Amino acid sequence: MPLPLRLCLLSACALFAAILASLPAQAETVGEVGVDWLGNDILIDAVTDPKVAGVTCHVTYFDRSVIDRLRKGNWFEDPSNNSIACRQTGPVTIGDIDLGQEGEEVFREGLSLIWKKLVVNRIYDKKNNTLIYLAHSRELTDGSAKMSISTIPLFGQPVTWTNGAPK
Repeated sequence: MPLPLRLCLLSACALFAAILASLPAQAETVGEVGVDWLGNDILIDAVTDPKVAGVTCHVTYFDRSVIDRLRKGNWFEDPSNNSIACRQTGPVTIGDIDLGQEGEEVFREGLSLIWKKLVVNRIYDKKNNTLIYLAHSRELTDGSAKMSISTIPLFGQPVTWTNGAPK
């Protein structure tokens, strides 16, 4: 294979790998609890942080049934109610995370056809050496005040920072 073609192929592979690494985490549904005879459910997803190994968050949200959608007339949207609990589930290794006050998005899942999303953000509290995970709904025009947080204290834990601990 000629050298220029090989370089183009390697560059394309590197770009593809970088894009995959920047995508939010994927969830695995680990529980589903029926809450009424209409078929509405509470789903429980396990979400691993793509930049923090050894942390798993469990996020709950409401999944409306077809019967409930027919009855209430709102076909394209689930409620904004959600909850999150995060725990250390292995040795903690922290990669290149955003250390700013807004942190960064770890997970996103649609709660409506287009506009409403369930979002999990990670924020590092440097003063208290703690990771904060915030679950909330994001909407185009009307933001929701329904939120839930969970924390992972890093004090006294064996934590590896791939780029060195923040100073």
